[in-house]
Amino acid sequence: MRSRDGFRRGRWALFIAFFLAAQLLAPASPAAGESPLVEADPAERATLRLDYFHTGGMGDEIFAVDRVVVEPLPWPGHPGGDVDPSGHGPYRFEVRDLAGGLLYSRGFGSIYGEWVTTAEARQRHRTFHESLRFPAPRAPVEVVLFERDDDNHLREVWRVVVDPEDMYVDPAPPPEHPVVDVEVHGAPMDKVDLLLLGDGYTAEQCQEDFPADARRMADALFAVEPFASRRTDFNVRGLCPPSPEAGVSRPSTGRHVRSPLGATYDVFGSERYVLTYDNRRWRDVAAWAPYEFVTLLVNAETYGGGGLYNLYSTVAVASDWADYLFVHEFGHHFAALADEYYTSPVAYEAPAEVAEPWEPNVTALLDPGALKWRDLVTPGTPLPTPWPKEAFEEAARGYGERRREIRARELPESHMSELFEEERREETALLSAAEHAGHVGAFQGANYDSRAFYRPQVDCVMFTRNRVPFCAVCSRVVEAVIDLHTGAGAAAPEPGAATP
Repeated sequence: MRSRDGFRRGRWALFIAFFLAAQLLAPASPAAGESPLVEADPAERATLRLDYFHTGGMGDEIFAVDRVVVEPLPWPGHPGGDVDPSGHGPYRFEVRDLAGGLLYSRGFGSIYGEWVTTAEARQRHRTFHESLRFPAPRAPVEVVLFERDDDNHLREVWRVVVDPEDMYVDPAPPPEHPVVDVEVHGAPMDKVDLLLLGDGYTAEQCQEDFPADARRMADALFAVEPFASRRTDFNVRGLCPPSPEAGVSRPSTGRHVRSPLGATYDVFGSERYVLTYDNRRWRDVAAWAPYEFVTLLVNAETYGGGGLYNLYSTVAVASDWADYLFVHEFGHHFAALADEYYTSPVAYEAPAEVAEPWEPNVTALLDPGALKWRDLVTPGTPLPTPWPKEAFEEAARGYGERRREIRARELPESHMSELFEEERREETALLSAAEHAGHVGAFQGANYDSRAFYRPQVDCVMFTRNRVPFCAVCSRVVEAVIDLHTGAGAAAPEPGAATP
């Protein structure tokens, strides 16, 4: 957690960064009667990307502009979904005209936002590269960034003026890579555009293996509800920049690879957590396909993946558990869903005080009468809702010890797969027989904590590796995101709308 003194120091440094950025991106005054809105034809809206550096640690936090680029393809989003009404995400950014009118907004997560909750952030500084993408305006706009504070409220932490006509805005296209159409159901602006990026594939594997892997992962996603029923609302495409060698980095085993997108295991010391820190690199590759959501297909068999809201997700595509991993991690990325499990180790430190989480599928249950999903609770279900918690935790401890032993002894990955399959059979039998199986209630244990947080149902894609669907609460959120991006349930921009 940042100290208040550190926050003030960060705000002073932030002011300096803003001043310098404002000189770089000094706005021109709009002509009389000129609208700051994007082009009248939604299909012709250009894509603008603001790249910036996010530095912090030890109580400090600084934002600084890297560059503003025009991507080579038009903006893929539906204009009716420009404003995100959900309120989800540890961060939110807004694009406003210079009179304060709201033009575009999105909630999102970041690697920095996770790193700052680790012990390392109290001991050193680190810098992360981040991007904000939005439809290119025709006149100068302000980009305003909000961050959740210790009380879980969104507070403004940075703003910068972006002038699309500034001489430093870079329209030069990055190196191009061929696009694979996995399945395309319509124009980008009318569909949810999912891009699958291959990392750790050699040139030959990009031609032979990647298309099959991309097809397999798409099929895994659309085998699960509610994605199955909404399949034709999606376009799925792929890009595979060739790697000089197969695979990606796994530092805990001494393996380091200069893969094109920089994916790596062992993020924050968690052997199964896979991310890339090379934001600029993957953004430039992705720019050649229409996308709103991105999953990195990592050419590796060791169990692992990751997912950050409205940033990207990852999956070890050669793992025996790739189908589950893809869907679970995509739930984080696509719908801001929290992890509902709590028996596996994570690098994050628990907050000093428990507040109601912003994530839609977990709750602190501080007021059972105000449960955020109370309209979905099965009639007659008690809150909190009893379930075989002690038996589940006892079994989980045993499997956790065996899992650590497999990694410590560096046994073949097949040993881990066999262990997970055994665990899945036992957990499925236990949870499916629970008194309130299939009911919506508030089941204690979620969000990496056995006591402080509760989940909606006894089992869910976000809780176990069992062959179960998304729970009713998660499903509703997924549907809402699909509606937003296809224009079916979009909120219209309200110029001058209040900030969070």
